[in-house]
Amino acid sequence: MFKKILIANRGEIALRIVRACREMGIESVVVHSTADENGMAVRMADESVCIGPAPSRQSYLNIPAILTAAAVTGADAIHPGIGFLSENVEFCRMVEEHGFTFIGPTSEHIAKMGDKAVAKDTVRELGLPLIPGSPGIVKTSDEGLSLAKEIGFPVLIKAVAGGGGKGMKVARSADEFKSCFDMASNEAKAAFGNGDVYMEKYLGNPRHIEIQVLADGQGNAVHLGERDCSIQRRHQKVIEECQSPALNDAQRKQIGELAADCAAKMGYRGVGTMEFLYEDGKFYFLEMNTRLQVEHPITEMITGIDLVREQILVAAGGKLPFKQEDIVFDGHAFECRINAEHPETFIPSPGKITRYHAPGGLGVRVDSAIYDGYAVPPTYDSLVAKLIVHAKTREEGLMRVERALDECVIEGINTNIALHQRILQEPEFREGNFTIHWLENLLEKQEEEKRRVAS
Repeated sequence: MFKKILIANRGEIALRIVRACREMGIESVVVHSTADENGMAVRMADESVCIGPAPSRQSYLNIPAILTAAAVTGADAIHPGIGFLSENVEFCRMVEEHGFTFIGPTSEHIAKMGDKAVAKDTVRELGLPLIPGSPGIVKTSDEGLSLAKEIGFPVLIKAVAGGGGKGMKVARSADEFKSCFDMASNEAKAAFGNGDVYMEKYLGNPRHIEIQVLADGQGNAVHLGERDCSIQRRHQKVIEECQSPALNDAQRKQIGELAADCAAKMGYRGVGTMEFLYEDGKFYFLEMNTRLQVEHPITEMITGIDLVREQILVAAGGKLPFKQEDIVFDGHAFECRINAEHPETFIPSPGKITRYHAPGGLGVRVDSAIYDGYAVPPTYDSLVAKLIVHAKTREEGLMRVERALDECVIEGINTNIALHQRILQEPEFREGNFTIHWLENLLEKQEEEKRRVAS
């Protein structure tokens, strides 16, 4: 087992990993930028190392500085956390080449699953269902238009190296295809340094369902159920829940076993998430995230399995300590992502927190690194807390998350707590009747009503 782990991340996820290390008797080292010198993870870790100024490229994306910090502190392994370098194949390779263990999959699997076109080819051979689309990269708009006519409009043009909605355009007709193709490619080139795109059939009203898998790299893999991540704004998740109100036991068993079987056949190691679109009773593979997910706590709540602990154990060469039949899904869980932003305009709201009170009680968990007097920096993601609740049923969970949101106090900055409260009051959400477009449609209707009243 590792004696010391360096955590190459910040905020609540860095603190989450520090806590797991503490419970496993492993020393932790947190690297940080100058903007995060007073961060809770820095305070809680056994050691900390400043690796650069606030901008991410000079700190959390600075691979030589991170590797130097690992060498100087005598770390055995590096945990990349979420975001930043967590799915960067070059970082993983350099970690391996410098004699450290990368707590995650191998560089081979990051490379294979990080390229969406290659990932689709891989899972197609392993039996996962795919959305009709291009067999790989579409090199020209003429080639794409010909293929789009075969697939049938509308089609979705997506960046191979994309994420977060960047490099993604919907072409609804042949007349607008070329402009959409060029915009997607140019946007991808600007955002990711890679303008390659691929295409797939655009599904009009799907749900976003993802399957959590855990594998040990020795041919053993399990799934830990599904998460419904359909409540999104601009392709960013807002509320997640598990299990999904849209699936029955037979459906979740089928897609879960397919995902686990795929991970086992790949020889995958660590935690991973297979993401699917689900429409009219059918699943379509979207992509695989080869890292821990922001929403991993809701899976932990219904399974009782510590994903970070298991991630560390398999990275150290351990075999999975349980089989699929050992995993029991208990109750229902929700996660609300609390961001430092205005709940209506969504303008980021960095600044000093003047008052903070976390909700508590049975079945309530808050993953956060904020505290009274903490200054939310303007440099990074706006996520400041994750409110997680667990209950016996979805109905009880809805009541619990409402109560917990009412208890949560964060003053000095704007947060989107009011948005969560508004969503919870909507009959369609309470009934579980929503798709990935539901929240944006709701917000658009509210804006239209405001404009009507104002005029």
